[in-house]
Amino acid sequence: MKSSKLILGCLATVGLTAGAATVHAEVDRDAIAERIKPIGQLCLVGDDCGTAAAPANGNGEAAANGIDGGAIYQRVCMACHDTGAAGAPRRGEEGEWSERIDQGWDTLLEHAINGIGAMPARGGNPNLSDEEVAASTAYLLEPVMDVPEIGDDAAADEEAVTEEGPVEEEAEAAAVAADEAVEEEAVEEAATEEAAAGDDEPAWAGIDGEAIYNQACMACHMTGAAGAPRRGEEGEWAQRMEQDMDTLYEHAINGIGAMPPKGGHANLSDDEVRAATDYLVEPVR
Repeated sequence: MKSSKLILGCLATVGLTAGAATVHAEVDRDAIAERIKPIGQLCLVGDDCGTAAAPANGNGEAAANGIDGGAIYQRVCMACHDTGAAGAPRRGEEGEWSERIDQGWDTLLEHAINGIGAMPARGGNPNLSDEEVAASTAYLLEPVMDVPEIGDDAAADEEAVTEEGPVEEEAEAAAVAADEAVEEEAVEEAATEEAAAGDDEPAWAGIDGEAIYNQACMACHMTGAAGAPRRGEEGEWAQRMEQDMDTLYEHAINGIGAMPPKGGHANLSDDEVRAATDYLVEPVR
């Protein structure tokens, strides 16, 4: 009888030990799987990825409102606010922003829209809307102060549009599209005439240097910020124009003095920079 109890006791102990080992092994497998699982999933364009795909610009709110403040900053503001050109406070440098932050968001936005000191209105790009300036200003200030959410007012205005509003907007859009079509046709005709005028034109002759100047160069070369020679001012260009154009192109592409390479717009091609340089010096050549 005692032997039977001893045998049953041993069997129970073995069973409990095996069960515990199994549970422990499963826990170990779960822990290992958790540690080695992929940190992300590949989501291709066109796939139904749910919320796995992050916003392309890293700023979900700005993208949701249709205005990418980071992209506008890189296109218009970065040349000065990344380098400190003309005394511009650099993004993320709290010490350079401390006194300005005390003025508050509304005042800083007003300065961005209307200009202040060496900074021209809208960073030198008059094509930007107030909302686009606000979005880029929010991106600029985000590391050093709390900024309001951009786009809420615009969304409220959209909800308040009457039934007649969309009809009027469609009519205006149609008129704008017609004007743009006429302008495009005129531009194409002008380009055709220029192409027929001679074969000695440079490769960048067909690039709109004025548009690139307005986007990348005007902020400094219209105001003289950081000692930049202003467009059309012969006295400020006299010594520089004694150099050949290849030297001026090289300075514009690679940077010189306070001017960063390509005016701080690394995405520009060399030919685009040459086209903008031609437009810049055109009045004094």
